[in-house]
Amino acid sequence: MNLFDLTGKIAIITGGGSGIGLGIAKGLAQAGARVVIVGRNEEKLQAAAHTLAEQTSGEFLPLGADVADERQVESLIGNVADRFARIDILFNNAGISIRKPPQEMSLDEWRSVMDINLTSAFLVSKAVYPAMKQAGGGKIVNTGSMASLFGAAYAAAYAASKGGVVQLTKSLALAWAADNIQVNAILPGWFKTEMTDRARVEIPGLGERVSA
Repeated sequence: MNLFDLTGKIAIITGGGSGIGLGIAKGLAQAGARVVIVGRNEEKLQAAAHTLAEQTSGEFLPLGADVADERQVESLIGNVADRFARIDILFNNAGISIRKPPQEMSLDEWRSVMDINLTSAFLVSKAVYPAMKQAGGGKIVNTGSMASLFGAAYAAAYAASKGGVVQLTKSLALAWAADNIQVNAILPGWFKTEMTDRARVEIPGLGERVSA
């Protein structure tokens, strides 16, 4: 028995055009899922889908959307549900970080991080709930961070949003357990991605501390 056989399953990954999201997309496709990768940069998504198609035999559908915008989220999920008639897996991975000391961060910057990292996870999860319930269940995985637990002096909004992701995960898991929808979170450490590459440049000495 193949414990990781996802043949026939439909998976949506927000922030799927790069970094951890792109890696998750590849892994799910290798397990047999049909994968929808979502992001705001459609050119980047198309390039990611092309790369994934070259590396695996999976099926990838790139769809552009701002997952912090409720109307765009509803349109996105409606599109996927109409096309595939089901949604089995959601990976809420969209995320940004603005790296500044907290006293230098504006309210607009704070809100932008919260909207993308935390509010989007709520909006997309809420939007997929009816389809998952109708199908008899589903899986939702949210990307938190080690900063969910430890905080981050140089990224207070990011750490706060990721802490919120953990509590949102627990709340959704309790709310939807009776519908056979399992909600979990992963809390990655330091991975080499576009986001962390920028952090090495933006935060003095970070590269040396990470490498040590």
